[in-house]
Amino acid sequence: MGKFVIKPTKTGIKFDLKAGNGEVIATSEVYASEKSCRNGVASVIANAPIAAVEDQTVEGFAKEKNPKFEIYTDKAGEFRFRLKAKNGQIIAVSEGYKAMKSCLNGIASVRKNAAEGNIVKEEPKK
Repeated sequence: MGKFVIKPTKTGIKFDLKAGNGEVIATSEVYASEKSCRNGVASVIANAPIAAVEDQTVEGFAKEKNPKFEIYTDKAGEFRFRLKAKNGQIIAVSEGYKAMKSCLNGIASVRKNAAEGNIVKEEPKK
């Protein structure tokens, strides 16, 4: 079972969505407060299961309505996705994948793990 891990950073607080095997499958932006970070988690839980997939790597791709997963290629030529909420805000991003199939598996994993994920708060390292 997946989990959302909320943890402090040098400049605020963020969350990682981890799969059952402990791998990070999506990461949030850095939020100013824990409350806004938890709102981000709630947004992923609400939007991931219903989000369409927009593959921006193909020419003339079909534009999807938000919420959506946008698949794109980064500067290194790897596939990545970002999850956008209904309001168009980016609420989670992925790591780079060498293969499109792996990127699609990442999206499927976010959908599955967000729906059943617990929220765990990681204490700051001393």
